[in-house]
Amino acid sequence: MASEDCTNGLIKGNSSVKKRVFVFGKGRSDGNKSMKALLGGKGANLAEMASIGLSVPPGLTISTEACEEYVSGGKKLSDSLWDEVMIAFSFVEKEMGALLGDPLRPLLVSVRSGAAISMPGMMDTVLNLGLNDEVVSGLASRSGKRLAYDSYRRFLDMFGDVVMGIPHNLFEEKLQNLKDERRINLDTDLTSSDLKDLVEEYKNVYISSKGESFPSDPKLQLKLAIQAVFDSWDSPRAVKYRNINQITGLKGTAVNIQCMVFGNMGDSSGTGVLFTRNPSTGEKKLYGEFLINAQVLPASSCRIIRANG
Repeated sequence: MASEDCTNGLIKGNSSVKKRVFVFGKGRSDGNKSMKALLGGKGANLAEMASIGLSVPPGLTISTEACEEYVSGGKKLSDSLWDEVMIAFSFVEKEMGALLGDPLRPLLVSVRSGAAISMPGMMDTVLNLGLNDEVVSGLASRSGKRLAYDSYRRFLDMFGDVVMGIPHNLFEEKLQNLKDERRINLDTDLTSSDLKDLVEEYKNVYISSKGESFPSDPKLQLKLAIQAVFDSWDSPRAVKYRNINQITGLKGTAVNIQCMVFGNMGDSSGTGVLFTRNPSTGEKKLYGEFLINAQVLPASSCRIIRANG
């Protein structure tokens, strides 16, 4: 298997093969902010932040050129690209001291799209990838049952929707039915036992909708998620967005795979977006939105934060 050489953009041992997977994290990066066409906006900025020493969770970016090859090659993930991903992923595992699929040292990742030009909400994201029944037990013993099973049910929902094509509302119905049974209004009021029951209900959705079980192999989960992000480049909503905004000349979307940081770990955790300027007016004030004890940021339920800059 060829090794990676980040100094010249080629795979070491084969001078004709372009590098398609770039790692970042803990003061090291294969890329920088000038590489948006290749790494997408998100990937290039993650690489830049890591290279200047900011605390960026380790990860890897699969290039837009790899997306272009995937689409032109009949939408099949090539063995050579998968080998590159696995080589890069071993760097991430080493940096974190954790392994994908290992219940004793579980590593969970997010898989996100990232085109050179921002297309908010148009392409797909999967969080908490790497969970299955064995891994969730290990995570529960390390980080608590509630975090573990809340993360698992969120993963089952997102993976089902984004990767398997199962309508999101089928999972929402199961969640609402459980809250009605327990006579509660908020997701955060569900106990770890409730969430464990919900996981089983979500797994049943896979069987009833697809006629097959949820794929429990973390490496298969990762491969399928990468393909789903590449596929989302040509989704009707993404194509329509590019047409409306006259976005042309892009090779595809990059795929960013990054170690999870949990916004659903309790009331001292959260998720959000922050700008140093108001994106609507340009006013020089901090502007953003966040949710406490959450992983997603639906526009209908955001808290707005503003502060003098």
